[in-house]
Amino acid sequence: MKRKINGIVILALMVTAGCSSKSAVTAPEVSANQAPSPKITQTVTLPTATAPSMPASPSGYGFDQWQTGPLGDVFFDFDSTVLSAEAQNQLKQNASWLGNNSLNRALIEGHCDSRGTSEYNLALGERRASTAKEYLVRLGVTTSRLETVSFGEERPFDAGTGENAWAKNRRAHFVMKK
Repeated sequence: MKRKINGIVILALMVTAGCSSKSAVTAPEVSANQAPSPKITQTVTLPTATAPSMPASPSGYGFDQWQTGPLGDVFFDFDSTVLSAEAQNQLKQNASWLGNNSLNRALIEGHCDSRGTSEYNLALGERRASTAKEYLVRLGVTTSRLETVSFGEERPFDAGTGENAWAKNRRAHFVMKK
């Protein structure tokens, strides 16, 4: 039990201290007058802080540090929840994949660019996630397999300013769940 707690404490300290993306952690050695305790070594890999540049076709797969599966993100125009033809095509691909993989579920995260108030962007992000979910349901995906959440402007893909950066942040992002 003590060993498990030590590992958890060390991991928590690494995360809060902002350790590098790959590091080894070793519990401190004991002095000669202390009882020996087992040495704990654990390698932890954390996501990198920088994201790759946007691909020519924003399919979403591998698009950012939060992508965890084969479902692509869909992107929105400024202050909009309207699905473009490209977004509808991506959602059709997502629905097809979900149809062929009925044991998987998805979390749809709504994101916004940094313009607007935090409250407004949280509401807009929720509407974007809901729009993507409703479209998938119309394509035959069972509602119980889809969840939505909004992060508003809080988890940008691109922290820059200007239309190119903002366009990457206006999205419904898909995370696979088992």
